[in-house]
Amino acid sequence: MRIFQVNGAGGPVVAAERPVPTPAAGEVLVRVKASSLNARDLLIATGKYTAAVPPGRVPLSDGAGIVEAVGDGVSRFRVGDRVMSTFHPTWLYGSFPQWGELYGVQRDGWLTEFIAVGEQSVVGVPEHLSFEEAATLPCAALTAWSAVSGVGPGDALLVQGTGGVSVFALQFARLAGARVLATTSRPEKARRLRELGASDVVDYLGTPEWGAEVRALTGGRGVDLVVEIGGAGTISQSIAAVAYGGRISLVGNLASGGGMDLTRFFERGATLRTITVGSRSDFERMNRVISQARLRPVVDRVFSFDETPDAFSWFAEGTRFGKVVIAH
Repeated sequence: MRIFQVNGAGGPVVAAERPVPTPAAGEVLVRVKASSLNARDLLIATGKYTAAVPPGRVPLSDGAGIVEAVGDGVSRFRVGDRVMSTFHPTWLYGSFPQWGELYGVQRDGWLTEFIAVGEQSVVGVPEHLSFEEAATLPCAALTAWSAVSGVGPGDALLVQGTGGVSVFALQFARLAGARVLATTSRPEKARRLRELGASDVVDYLGTPEWGAEVRALTGGRGVDLVVEIGGAGTISQSIAAVAYGGRISLVGNLASGGGMDLTRFFERGATLRTITVGSRSDFERMNRVISQARLRPVVDRVFSFDETPDAFSWFAEGTRFGKVVIAH
C-alpha cells in the first residue's frame, strides 16, 4: 500500500510503500478514502512539533474510510461501514485524562491507503456527508464544538480567521442561536463569513486594535466567548474584546506576540479554558447534531493522494477558507 511519511529533516512528506496491515483482535482495517490537514500536521511534517516525531512516521490524525476487514471479537462495526478516526484514540468519555498516544506522533496516522485501528477508536460517519467532508470532523470540528459549548440565543461569540476550527465554531454557534463576529484581513473572506452567518467582520490588519472595535460593535459590552486561535499574538486583543465575566476558549497558539496582560485579564473577571479537542462520546454527540441539522463542513480545496505534498504547501500558505482535504 502507499503511504506518505515525514522525512525527519523538516522537509516535505515523502511517498513510500508498506504492506497492508492485518487487523488484530479488536481491530478494524479501514480503507482510507479521505484525510484532512490541521495546523499540528504542518508542525509535525516540518519538525517543529512540541514532541519528538521519529523519521518515517505517517502523519495526520483525521481520516475517513470504509471498514475493509475486522479482527476477532469486533462488534461495533461490520465490513462496509463508513467510519472516521477519533483524535484521541483512547479517550472514550469523561473528563480529559492526559495526553496519550496520538496519530502522527506516537502512532502512525491516516495519510495511508489502509490503517488498522482499535474498534473503539473510530465512529460512524453521518449519512449525508461524503468521505471528504467526514475527514474534516475529528480534530477541527470537535475542537470547535468543545470551544463553543454552552453558547446559545442572546450570546455573542468572536472567531478569529477562516481556518477549520473558526469556520466550524461559526457554524455551531449559529446553530445554537448565538451572534457571531469574526476577524479576517481579506474582503472576499469577509463576504463568505457573512454568508455563513457572521453579523460583523473586522479587518484585523486595518484595525490593529480590533478588540476595541469588537466591543464597540457589541454596544460596549464585549463578546461572551472568544475562540482564541492565535494565542500569544492575539490574546491581548481577545481580552479587550471579551465581556466582563466572559470566556476565552484557547484552541491554538499560532501567532507570535507579546502575550497576556494579566492585569487587564484580571479586571475582566474572565475565564480562560484550554481546549483539548474532545472524547469519543463528545464526538458522537456532535455528530448527532450535525446529522439532525444536515450541517455540511466547509471544504477549501481537495487534493488527490498523489498531490499530498502540494496539499501541505497550500495549507502552509495560510490563504485557505475552511478545511484542506486529501482524497485517497
